[in-house]
Amino acid sequence: MEKIIKACVGILPKKLQDIYYKYEEKWLYLFFGGLTTVVSFVTAGIAKFFLEKAGLGSDAVSDLSTAVSWVCAVTFAYFTNRVWVFDSKASGAKELAKEAASFYGGRIATFFTEIIMMRVLYSWLHINYWASKIFANVVVLILNYVISKIFVFKNKENATKKEDING
Repeated sequence: MEKIIKACVGILPKKLQDIYYKYEEKWLYLFFGGLTTVVSFVTAGIAKFFLEKAGLGSDAVSDLSTAVSWVCAVTFAYFTNRVWVFDSKASGAKELAKEAASFYGGRIATFFTEIIMMRVLYSWLHINYWASKIFANVVVLILNYVISKIFVFKNKENATKKEDING
């Protein structure tokens, strides 16, 4: 994947390459965040279809389709963020378990943010399901980046800066 990304960036004009490399982590997060959103929307749509066919009301459809899409999207996001966005160096069962627990823990907070937003926008205010989902996902994407950057994937550069500050 890294070779594909580098090849795509390589065909850009030099100034755009410089901008990409200056903000590479953010560009990768947006790219994989976009793919995660696709995973979320596809799985939410499939769940919504079956839940509506089962005769469930809008509250149940909203909550359950969000839960199904959350599990699928967060699992996809963990692996892509770990490998390509934040280049995690965690290894061994204990380190990986701690990292995954932090990642999923942070995502649980934004899961409830999305549940509340979907309930209010779709179920209570009767705003279109997909318009509500898009708006909620933009908010969640931003929150997830902050949580991942600060609490989950602490790279060596940040750790070194903290050590320098702390003495």
